[in-house]
Amino acid sequence: MSFNPSDTVKLVNKDNSVLVVWDVQEALVNSIFNKEEFIAKTRELIHSARSKGIPIIYTKITPFPEKFESPLRKGWRMNLGDIVEELKPEQGDYILNKNTASIFVGTNVELLMRNAGKIAMIFTGIATEIGVESSARHAFNLGIIPVIAKEAVSSRNKEAHERSLANMSMMFPVLSNQDILEIWR
Repeated sequence: MSFNPSDTVKLVNKDNSVLVVWDVQEALVNSIFNKEEFIAKTRELIHSARSKGIPIIYTKITPFPEKFESPLRKGWRMNLGDIVEELKPEQGDYILNKNTASIFVGTNVELLMRNAGKIAMIFTGIATEIGVESSARHAFNLGIIPVIAKEAVSSRNKEAHERSLANMSMMFPVLSNQDILEIWR
């Protein structure tokens, strides 16, 4: 038996999806290799989601207070700034302060998805090989369909970004904006 991620797309539509805008904070957006393209493609999906009433979840890295941070993660502390102006949330969007590279660890996102009858998460954001991939794999393991917006994810490391997209494409859909907009029609 072989798994074909493209078959999964048939299960996704505008009524059962949420758009995840992952960690688009100033320091991260300013460090990526394709900033202008990333902002334009992410903005396109945000605009389409809003026009179709698709819920949008923005994530924001929020460290624990220093004395409660794990010894391993203490070296990662930095001021990431706020969500970039070009991709700012609007009223009705959900902002999720999170502490890990998975949207599900220490949050109520799985419950929110199930309560709202949503089975698919369309992922945009930074960094492809860290939080986006971690969260997409976690979603997949929970029975939620992850879809990666390949033109609206990025990283400071282009090679790691491309490797991550290749890895994820073997497990779940990695689609262009045009493909996602077609699904949402």
